[in-house]
Amino acid sequence: MTEEFRAAFQRVLDTAASQAPEFPSAVHDVFRLSSQVSKDELATAMEALAPVLGECEPVAGVAADLAVLAGALVESGAPAGQVGLEVLRQLGSYGQAAVAFMHAWDKTGGGALPAPAEVTEAEEKRVEEVLGDNAPLATVGWWTSQRYGLAAKAMLGDSGVRAAVRSDASALEGLGQIARALSTQLSEFGEVHELLRMAETSRVLVLDRASWRGFRVRFDGMGDNFQLHTLLADALIGKEGRRVPGTRPDPRWTAACLNASADPLADVVRGEWDLVGGDGTWIGNEAVPADIPVVEGERVLVLEPQTLAHSWRAGRRHPHIPGSLEVLEELHPDEAAAWWARVHPAGSVRHPLAPPIDHDDTGSQRAPRHFGVAAHFAEVDSGPLSAPFDPPAAGDEDGPEEAGESWEHEAAWRAEEPDGAQAPRSEEIWEPEGLRGPGEPLPFREPRPLGDADGSGGTEQAGVGVDDVPVPEPVAPDPLGPDPWSGTAPDRPEPWDAVPDRPEPEPHPWAAEPPPPVPEPLPADEGRPPGAHLLPPLPPDVSESCRWAPSWRWPVPPGPQD
Repeated sequence: MTEEFRAAFQRVLDTAASQAPEFPSAVHDVFRLSSQVSKDELATAMEALAPVLGECEPVAGVAADLAVLAGALVESGAPAGQVGLEVLRQLGSYGQAAVAFMHAWDKTGGGALPAPAEVTEAEEKRVEEVLGDNAPLATVGWWTSQRYGLAAKAMLGDSGVRAAVRSDASALEGLGQIARALSTQLSEFGEVHELLRMAETSRVLVLDRASWRGFRVRFDGMGDNFQLHTLLADALIGKEGRRVPGTRPDPRWTAACLNASADPLADVVRGEWDLVGGDGTWIGNEAVPADIPVVEGERVLVLEPQTLAHSWRAGRRHPHIPGSLEVLEELHPDEAAAWWARVHPAGSVRHPLAPPIDHDDTGSQRAPRHFGVAAHFAEVDSGPLSAPFDPPAAGDEDGPEEAGESWEHEAAWRAEEPDGAQAPRSEEIWEPEGLRGPGEPLPFREPRPLGDADGSGGTEQAGVGVDDVPVPEPVAPDPLGPDPWSGTAPDRPEPWDAVPDRPEPEPHPWAAEPPPPVPEPLPADEGRPPGAHLLPPLPPDVSESCRWAPSWRWPVPPGPQD
């Protein structure tokens, strides 16, 4: 089978270079055989394809078909490598032409665009009113757009390609503009745009309000902040993480955010924090890591106590892309204190759907009340991996004393539950109707606040009213304490000054990517064909070539094409 695949792939390379009529059948044979050979064999084929794909760019149909073939090999396990970057480069050229076609179509009367594969000479004549001599290239760009969208989706699933795109801010911005424009007409580019957003950033500085500590974190494959939230909780909370106070996520939630399928017995994830930007803007879970604002050269995310309990379905927005997250380092206490002095004060940013803060008789504020996370953990995730909730005593060496207060409060809450009361299950997960069909995964959404059926906003759960549960007002910690480095637990890190000759922290070489440059204004047409400024220079032979072009350019005249 390997020899048959090699022979078929060689026919693809030979017929592509010569634009021979046997090219489509050779591509079909490679598609058929690619699932029956090893990944090493596919990787070798991709290396051989890279130079041929670049040489064939002026011949639009051949290049687009080779791009789709390369995407299929990547989905079968081959590394994208240089071919992935070449596909995105060609998308930048032909995608810009496709956007110009859409623009000209709108300027000449609008209406439904033709399907890319069904564009005809009549459509080219129509957009010629706006684009002039560039109309043929724009039409061919629209004709190939869907195939380039399919190929780009596959290539951006490769972490190496995303890293390469991230290193070129101008390319990332240009591809993003093309994907946003084409996504209004072609569904393939909706996912291309999301994957380009995924490629924008891979690092963030995380500040935890409860412990007054900070961490630098590196990640990859984050489709949204639901996934980032879950993996941060796994990496930071408890003695298994970095001893940040809180309730550790179920391991099955974490696995679903890394590379496993969601477990139907543990598919409801309970949130731990409110996610707020370092500049005081609300971020939330529906956003993506690229939405975390840059503060003094770094993307800064603040983990605030929840002002509204929220839940979501376990899993990844892009299931074919594995996720990863690691803590690179913890900030020195002095550096953490300096960052806390720059960010918003505690309690100043709340969930947009959180109820307003009420006041007691003295006029002082009382903290908003919500249902605790730990109270639901055993009920929602009652499986063999679930551990019973056993709150340790305050001051226990396995956890900070501050966390003991929240444990005691949680125990008090559970003690007040009436017999037979059950924590809410999937009923509190907000899922608007019509967002999924049979067998489709549940969407990632924040829940709406629990309320009466008549919409009055009354909140009641398991027979216990919210107002019946006293919750103490949270007290913001001293900016310089408590000192997490001064604990007595034997497995805590040593105080910073306890290690001789420890070097002072140096400025970190990495920083968040700078904002993309503002595009220069388009020059005015001065003695050029209409619409010439909308397109790059015409690639050689594209507009004149009749080989591998839309069907209305056939039949092919005899003899080689000039």
